[in-house]
Amino acid sequence: MEFTTDNKTINLQIAREYKSLLKISYQTLSDDDKVLIRKALDVAIDAHSTQTRKSGRPYIFHPLSVAKIVASKIGLDAQSIASALLHDVVEDTKYSIVQIEKIFGSEIAKIVDGLTKISKLKKEKILSIQAENFRKMLLTLNDDIRVILIKIADRLHNMKTLDYLSEEKQLKISSETLYIYAPIAHRIGLYEIKNELEDLSLKYTDPEVFNEIKTSLEKTKDDQNLYIRNFARKISEKLKTENLNFKINGRSKSIYSIRNKIIKKNINIDEVYDRFAVRIIYDAEPVLEKLIAWKIYSIVTDVYRPNPTRLRDWISTPKSNGYEALHITVVGPNKRWIEVQIRSTRMHEIAERGYAAHYKYKLGDDKESGLEKWLNRLQEVLKNPDISAVNFVEDFKLNLYSDEIFVFTPEGDLKSLPKGSTALDFAFHIHSGLGLKTRGIKVNGKIVPLSFKLSSGEQIQIIKSNNAKPSASWLDFVVTSKAKSAIRSSIKENKKQIGEEGKEILRRKLKQLKINFNENNINKIQNFFNLQTSLDLFYRIGIGTIDNSDLKKFANSQNAIMKFFRRKISNKQNSKINDTISTTYDQLVFGGNDERLDYTLSNCCNPVAGDKVFGFVTVSDGIKVHKSDCKNSISMQSKFAYRILKCKWIDSTQHDYTSKIEIIGIDNIGLVNQITTVISENLSINMRKMTFDTEGDTFKGSITFRVKNKNIIDKLIQRIKKIKGVYKVVRD
Repeated sequence: MEFTTDNKTINLQIAREYKSLLKISYQTLSDDDKVLIRKALDVAIDAHSTQTRKSGRPYIFHPLSVAKIVASKIGLDAQSIASALLHDVVEDTKYSIVQIEKIFGSEIAKIVDGLTKISKLKKEKILSIQAENFRKMLLTLNDDIRVILIKIADRLHNMKTLDYLSEEKQLKISSETLYIYAPIAHRIGLYEIKNELEDLSLKYTDPEVFNEIKTSLEKTKDDQNLYIRNFARKISEKLKTENLNFKINGRSKSIYSIRNKIIKKNINIDEVYDRFAVRIIYDAEPVLEKLIAWKIYSIVTDVYRPNPTRLRDWISTPKSNGYEALHITVVGPNKRWIEVQIRSTRMHEIAERGYAAHYKYKLGDDKESGLEKWLNRLQEVLKNPDISAVNFVEDFKLNLYSDEIFVFTPEGDLKSLPKGSTALDFAFHIHSGLGLKTRGIKVNGKIVPLSFKLSSGEQIQIIKSNNAKPSASWLDFVVTSKAKSAIRSSIKENKKQIGEEGKEILRRKLKQLKINFNENNINKIQNFFNLQTSLDLFYRIGIGTIDNSDLKKFANSQNAIMKFFRRKISNKQNSKINDTISTTYDQLVFGGNDERLDYTLSNCCNPVAGDKVFGFVTVSDGIKVHKSDCKNSISMQSKFAYRILKCKWIDSTQHDYTSKIEIIGIDNIGLVNQITTVISENLSINMRKMTFDTEGDTFKGSITFRVKNKNIIDKLIQRIKKIKGVYKVVRD
C-alpha cells in the first residue's frame, strides 16, 4: 500500500487525527490540556518531519496513533497523551531530554526519559534480551506507571503495522509481545488490549491456526448475534420490570483464547461451543452495585438453569488488578452452556481501561486500590539487585497469569495470594522478616509442612523462632517473587558469614602447616582446588568440603615446584572476601529427596550442566535426561506423565544431601541426649527424623539428616563412636 507524500494532504490528515484524538479522549480535557497536547504535537511534527515508517507513511502518524490508544483505550490524562506524542522524540531525533524538560516540565520529561531508557538495550546480551527488556520496563514503575502504559500502547500500534516488516522481525516482535507485553496488560487490567496483543501475535507466530479460527468466527457471526438476541429477550423483559437501566451484548472469545482451549482440551475448533459470552452492564450508585448485581443474578437464574460450580464472585473479593464482576454459566436456548458476566458501568470501565478507571473511581486518598497493592509488592522484588534478569522474569511470570486464592490471618484479615502458593509464601507475604524466621506453620489449627499448598478460606498462623534460618530447599517449593527474593538474599548473606568463619579456620590450619597466610599463598590454594574466587575457598573450608587432609595435599604439592609452575594462575583475588560464591553445576539429582541415580543425556536435545531438565524412564535404556524445552517434551509429558522424574543440576559442593545412619549399642541413661548434643552443638547438621528402640539392655537408633558433604558424615560417625555405650555406627 502506498501513501501520499503531498504536504497539503498530509497536513489535512494530521489535523483530522488531532481532532479525533481530542474527541475520543476518555478524560475530560480542559483548555489548558488541549494547549499542552497541541504543543506536544507541534514538537513531534517538527522532530519527525523527515522520517517515515517502513510502510512509507510519515512517522508522525505513529505517535498520533499511540496517543489515541492512550487517550481512548487506556483513558489517561493530558500529560500522558502529550508524552505519547513525544515518546520517540528523544530516542530518534535531534531533541534532548533537557530540551523536553525545558519545554514541557519535569513530569513529562521523566515519562519520556523512562520510555527512552526502555528502548536502549545492550544488544550483545542476545540470550536474555527479552528478560532484560522486561526488567527495565518494570523498573520504570518505581517512578511513574504511565511509562509502562504508554509503552503498551506503543507496542499495540507496532503490532498493528507488522505487515511491513520482514518475517524474521515479525516472529521476534510477536514472541516478545506474548512473553512480555500481553501478560503485563493482563495484570494491570487492560483486558481489551491484552486480547488484541495476543491475537495479533498469534497472527504471525501461527498464521495457519489464526486464519482458521478467524474464518470460523466470521462464518458464525450472524448465528451468534441471533442467539444473543434470543437469549436476551426473556431476561430483558424481567429486568425492565425492575426499572433497571441496562444493556445486554455479546463478547466473542479472543482468537488466542480459543486456540488455547483447543490445545488444552485437545479438541477441534468445531467442538468449542463457548466461543462467546453475554454481558449485562447496568447503571447503579456505588452503594447499590452489589445488591443490584445479585438481583440480576437471581433474574437470570430464574430464566435459565445455572451451573453452581461455575459461579465466580469477584464483587465481594475483587482480583488484585481491581477486576469486579459476577460470572455465571447457564444453560441457554438450544441447551447450550453460555457464560453471563454481570457488571456495573463502573466495573465495566475498570475492566476495559484498568488503571485510568481505578483513578477515576478511587474513593479517598487513604484507600489503597488492589492495583497499587500489586505495584507495591512488585517494587519489593525490584529492590533486590542480585537477581538475574532471566530469573526475574521466570519468578514474576508465575504471578502474571495466576489465579488467586484468599486466606485469613488469625485476626481474620483477608489476604490474596497466587494460586499454588505455599504456607511459607504466606509468611513472606505478611513480612519478609517473618518469613525468614518461620519455624512452623498452622493451617486451620493443625501444624503443616512449610511446603503445604494453600486453598481459599484457610486460616494461617505463623510460628516463628529467632534461631530459624532459611534453607536452600525452600526455593524448591515457594512460588511468589517476594519469597524467592528474600530467601536468595538471606542464603547469600549466610554464605558470606560461613566464608568469614572459613577464612579464620584457614588461617589457623596454615599456621599449623607452617604456611604464611598471605595473598600469594591464597591464590596458590585457590588454583590448586580450581576455584574462581577467594570466597569460594573460604566457604568450602567453612562447610568442611575442604578439610585438613586436602590442605596437607596442597602443602605436599609445593615441594613439586615444576608441577606448580605448569599450573596456570588466573583470576587472582586478594584475601579479602569477594562478593560472590561461584556455582559450578556438576551433578544431577532426582526426585523430591535429591537422589543420585544413573542416567544418560538424550541425543535429541543434548542438555548441558545448568539447563532446566527432566528425567524420563525408558523401557530399556534406563533414565534419559531431556531439556525442559526439548521438542519431544510435550509429547512425553502428556502421554507418559507417570514416567517423568523431576531432576535438577546442582553444585555438589554447596548442596544439602539427605543421609541416614544406624546406631547400635548398650542402653545407658542419658545416651540419647549425648548423641543429640554431638549432632546439634558440634556440626552443621539439620536433623529430619530420629528414632530409638530398646530391647533388653541394647538399643538401636536411626537418624536422618541433611548435610553439606560426606566429610561431615564421617566426622559425625567418628564422634558418635566415642560416646560410651555405642559400639557400632554405620551409614545406611
